[in-house]
Amino acid sequence: MAVYASRRRRRDWQRKRRGGRWGHTFAALDLGTNNCRLLVAKPEQDGFRVIDAFSRIVRLGEGLGSSDRLSDAAMDRTLVALNICAKKMKRDGVDRFRMVATEACRRAKNADSFFARVLKHTGLEIEVITQAEEARLAYSGCRSLLDGKEPYAVVFDIGGGSTQILWLDLNDEDSPVRGWVSVPLGVVTLADRYGTGCLSAQAYGGIVREVDSYLEQFCVRHGIAERIDTDGVQMLGTSGTVTTLVGIDRKLKCYDRLKVDGATLDFASIFEINNKLRTMDVDERAAEPCIGFDRADFVIAGCAVLEAICRRWDVRQLRVADRGIREGILLELMAQADLENLNDNERRDTQ
Repeated sequence: MAVYASRRRRRDWQRKRRGGRWGHTFAALDLGTNNCRLLVAKPEQDGFRVIDAFSRIVRLGEGLGSSDRLSDAAMDRTLVALNICAKKMKRDGVDRFRMVATEACRRAKNADSFFARVLKHTGLEIEVITQAEEARLAYSGCRSLLDGKEPYAVVFDIGGGSTQILWLDLNDEDSPVRGWVSVPLGVVTLADRYGTGCLSAQAYGGIVREVDSYLEQFCVRHGIAERIDTDGVQMLGTSGTVTTLVGIDRKLKCYDRLKVDGATLDFASIFEINNKLRTMDVDERAAEPCIGFDRADFVIAGCAVLEAICRRWDVRQLRVADRGIREGILLELMAQADLENLNDNERRDTQ
């Protein structure tokens, strides 16, 4: 054990001498409409090793649809979570980081005053990213799971305030994104409108049709249905909705990321689980081991968004990712550190 530790210290020292990513500790924070999530990581040869993490449902966008403002209660909950993140980053020695906020903060009229409060109390400076940047980072974080034989892909991320969908040509490794659409419907905004109890088939179908109205023109514009007819499309989903459904489908006693990330889920199972959950009340859904109390309010809305995607693009199964924006940020921060180190070395060589 002592020999292994010594070798590891020597290897870490050698990496630090090489510069680039090896001399840093990285962090990525994703402040969404529903969740506040942090990853802290050290670089590895084939990616990174997570050394610390935090995730808390803060419901920052609760009630946003009716007021266009973040509520005091939502901001207070979120500030508590962000303060925990700040302490973790300081304790872990983080020196390279990016902190982003998405749909709730894009829409809220009082987002700037909230960020000023966050900076004052935690020292964290949060950046509101565009819908296009959100979609790009989600794809960057989970692209390694697109390993099917199909040359095209639909990638989606069902969020709290919106749903991002990408259309990819995987033959083009440098610029695979052929189009994207941001659907202004997410689990929090839909739950605010339709309630959190059991939904009638009519109400549930109404959500499916509303989501599909945003998908139809996107589908036509890029000829996605024609590619599906030739079995040329794979699908990848990254969100709490799809990871939850995998846990239910696998009958997991508790959520296990190792059994979920990279798993496949066939559409027949999705529709069956969705219909079962739709008829449950909040307490019944909360009793499901992979849902729990925090997710019970929103899972039906997510199921309806997912069902619209699956019915529009019937590729029969999807790959599930328990990764996304944070992982995308970490990979890009490490690549940036390598590039800066390379440029520094080139400058030194020319002097």
